[in-house]
Amino acid sequence: MRVVVLGATGNVGTSVLRALDADPAVDSIVGVARRAPGEAGQGKTEYRVADIRVDPLDDLFDGADAVIHLAWLIQPSRDQALLHAVNVEGSRRVFAAAGRARVPALVYASSVGAYSPGPKDRAVGEDWPTEGIASSFYARHKAEVERELDVFERDHPATRVVRLRPALIFKREAASEIRRYFAGRLLPPTLVRPELVPIVPAMDRLRFQAVHADDVGEAYRLATVRDVRGAFNIAAEPVLDPDELGRILDARPVPVPPAALRLLALATWKLRLQPTSPGWVDMALAVPIMATERARSELGWAPRHSSADALLELIDGIHRRDGAPTPPLQPAAAT
Repeated sequence: MRVVVLGATGNVGTSVLRALDADPAVDSIVGVARRAPGEAGQGKTEYRVADIRVDPLDDLFDGADAVIHLAWLIQPSRDQALLHAVNVEGSRRVFAAAGRARVPALVYASSVGAYSPGPKDRAVGEDWPTEGIASSFYARHKAEVERELDVFERDHPATRVVRLRPALIFKREAASEIRRYFAGRLLPPTLVRPELVPIVPAMDRLRFQAVHADDVGEAYRLATVRDVRGAFNIAAEPVLDPDELGRILDARPVPVPPAALRLLALATWKLRLQPTSPGWVDMALAVPIMATERARSELGWAPRHSSADALLELIDGIHRRDGAPTPPLQPAAAT
């Protein structure tokens, strides 16, 4: 089996490559990224450089048994045209090239962010609407690409289409990237330690899910090599709410009005103190809790790490300035 992985050098991509490399059913892997990795291909992987916005993709997909589309841009958050060009228009080009190449399987990285606002007191399945959150560019783009994939699926019934919708994805090697993308200079690594977090904000809808990147990589492997179709929610237990975060971090939940949290995000973003636009706050408070029974029963997927362990690993990785040799994950790239 020959698998092409777009966005192969980031948080999820590096875990996907490891999972595929360990699978005897996979003979070769083409890892595609817009910047050359800092290391040569290892094991079954060979790297190719391509930008999904502009570069030809047909030759990359020729002879592929599966394409995994992970390529996505989160920053710069102030350049909406560039973000849309990569995330939506680039995805459209990926799907068109996969159709021309008659790729047997297409696996797409959707997200919990694709979902419309939903409940926090119960879990929803994959049939929950995917219209995104209007104030979040990330959610809007994920929802828009889901509609593009609907069209592709209708026009290419012979292609097995899978869409994974993971929760927040953490691992140690991605610590520098995640800090750079979401906190920037506002968060000195030396201060990122559980014992230095005395309080956590407490609000009714601050309930979210997380999962370790290596467990997500395993979900992509299973979606690639098994004869499954459709959408799968990917998340680990427990759900992270203020009480659970307080337990994990030995911190005290303190009531904070959602409007105050959003105002703080907006003010610091406009002052360029940190790179996260307030739409991320809106998305976190709006998206539903996801049920994962379908991934467990049809994919045969089960996480090896709890959401708490994934979060603590990320925190420790930020404190230690951990990373990996690929351009997105290099510690030296962090500001």
